Amino acid sequence: MKVDGTPYRTIWLADDHRTVQVIDQTRLPHVFEIKSLTSLNDATVAIRDMLVRGAPLIGATGAYGMALAMTEGSSDSCVAIAYDALFETRPTASNLGWALNDLRKLLLGLAPGDRLCAAYARAAEICEDDVSTCHSIGQHGADLIGALWEQKGKPDQLNILTHCNAGWLAAVDWGTALSAIYVAVERGIPIHVWADETRPRNQGSSLTAWELGKQGVQHTVITDNAGGHLMQHGLVDMCIVGTDRTTASGDVCNKVGTYLKALAAHDNNVPFYVALPHSTIDWEAQDGLRDIPIETRSCEEVTHISGKVREGETVSVQLTPDGTEALNIAFDITPACYVTGFITERGVCDASADGLLDLYPERAL
Repeated sequence: MKVDGTPYRTIWLADDHRTVQVIDQTRLPHVFEIKSLTSLNDATVAIRDMLVRGAPLIGATGAYGMALAMTEGSSDSCVAIAYDALFETRPTASNLGWALNDLRKLLLGLAPGDRLCAAYARAAEICEDDVSTCHSIGQHGADLIGALWEQKGKPDQLNILTHCNAGWLAAVDWGTALSAIYVAVERGIPIHVWADETRPRNQGSSLTAWELGKQGVQHTVITDNAGGHLMQHGLVDMCIVGTDRTTASGDVCNKVGTYLKALAAHDNNVPFYVALPHSTIDWEAQDGLRDIPIETRSCEEVTHISGKVREGETVSVQLTPDGTEALNIAFDITPACYVTGFITERGVCDASADGLLDLYPERAL
C-alpha cells in the first residue's frame, strides 16, 4: 500500500539486514514515524505498547523478535527466554503463538551457530506468506462484494461497515477485511466504508480512516453505537471485520464491540463476514468463551484520549472525573451462529467446523 505515493509495508529490514523497521502506529494519524527495532526488548515493547498491532502483524513482529534475540545469544536458553518474553506481550492474538511456535521449533532443530541466519530467513518467509495470503483474502472477498453489488442492481454506492482496523496496518500488507475492499475498488466497484471509531483506542477513526484516505477509498467515521441505527435504515449492505483468534468451531474473537455489530446485523438481515488468514485459526480451541484468553488493558485507554490540538501538537486529555475507575476489556467473542461466513486465503466458507475443514481438510487428520 502507498503513503503519499510511496509504497510501504508495516514491517521490513533496514539496509543492514538486521535492524527491523516498523511504522509506529501509536503516532498515527497525525504523525507518520518509523521506529527501528534492534533488540528483543525493542520487539516486546513494540508489541506490548501497540506500536504494531493487528493479529497478522503481531505474528510477523514476533517472528522478527525471535531473530533479533538471536543477535544477542543463540543458545537453547536464549531461544526459551525470547519465546516467553514475546508470548506474554499480547495473549489473545493467535498469530503470535503460531509464529513463535514455528520459530522455536525451527531454531531448536539447528545448531546454535546456524540459528541467527535461519531466524531472519524464516521471519522474512512469514512476512511474504502474510502478503500473499492477505491478497488472496482480498480476491475472494472482492468476489463476494462484486456478487452483492450485482445482486443489488449495481447501485452508485455499496455501503460496507467495518469495526476496528483490519487493513494493511494490521498485517504486513493489504490487510484482511480491508483487503477485500481495496481489491473491489481496483475492480471498479463503488464502495463507501462506514468506519466505527472503535473506542477506546480509536483504531477505526485513526488508523482505518487514515489508510482508507491514503488509498482514496470513500469513507465516513461513525460512533461505535451508530451501526445498528444505520442497519435499521438500510444504509449498510454488508459488514466485514477481522479477527484476532477464531476457534475450530467458528467462534470469533475480535476487538470489543464486534459482537454487538454482529447482533445488529443478524437482526437486520445484513451479511456479516469475517476475514482471516490460516494463522488466525486456533485449531485447539472449540468454545470461544471458554478457550480464548481475553486481554484486559490499561484503564487509562478508557479514561484518557489523545488527539491533535489547534496548534498541531498531539496531546492526551482526561475524559473522566478524578478517581473514576474504568474497565478496559480489549476483545469480545462473536458466536459462529451470528457470522455469515469466513473469507480466507483459500476461499469463502460457512462459519462452522465443517466449513473450516472443507477449506483446510488436512486439519481433519
